[in-house]
Amino acid sequence: MATNDGARLNKYLASCAVGSRRACDELIKAGRVEVNGAPCVNMGTRISSADHVKVDGKRVAPRETLIIAFHKPRGYVCTREDELGRETIYALLPASLHSLHHVGRLDRDSEGLLILTNDGDLSQQLMHPSKSIEKEYLVTSNQAFENSHLDQFLEGVFTTEGKLKAKAIERLSSRRIKVVLDHGAKRQIRVMFDTLGYQVTKLLRVRIGALWLGDLQPGTWAALNALEIQMLLGNPKPAKKRDTSDESRTRKTN
Repeated sequence: MATNDGARLNKYLASCAVGSRRACDELIKAGRVEVNGAPCVNMGTRISSADHVKVDGKRVAPRETLIIAFHKPRGYVCTREDELGRETIYALLPASLHSLHHVGRLDRDSEGLLILTNDGDLSQQLMHPSKSIEKEYLVTSNQAFENSHLDQFLEGVFTTEGKLKAKAIERLSSRRIKVVLDHGAKRQIRVMFDTLGYQVTKLLRVRIGALWLGDLQPGTWAALNALEIQMLLGNPKPAKKRDTSDESRTRKTN
């Protein structure tokens, strides 16, 4: 039977890739979790290696935590199955990685750094607004940017989705800019551009937190080590000038 030793039930379920701890709390409250053959709604229950746990009648067990960086190419959607028959990112990943969940998403026409994991707690940390994890993009437009519009990106653009703004903007050329977001709405950059009369012709995400896409090639992935995971969860220290090539690292890709 469950004892006072071992992991709390929600943490145990999260380690089984059932979901974040918060999501697992809801499953417990709803009576969808069984421990040793009996429904368990006690949030403080601790699970040892001798216990048997089921969710919705199916046995679950801890999985090895895996976090990968994936370079999503253009033309793929972030879902397991697409009702429109479009190709998904999982078509580019080996079957052994199909149980991983993507953290956030990039739309079909966007490309760049995407994180996939079976760690529900990590997903929650990366997505929670209070963490303000930065995401950096290189964006190309169909026409030259007006300086006043670049300022407006920082001050806020009133769109049908509400007021949206970027944390930082840097002009790279007449039609190419760097955009940093720390709170992202759905298709935020494209919506902001459309509102001001621009069309995005290329959108590449090059950084999440302090982790850079580096030389990871389109369609390839790499498992993250402990240091890279910490980089993922923190933003770079402010600097007047940063050479991103120094921050990129060579990975063994798959």
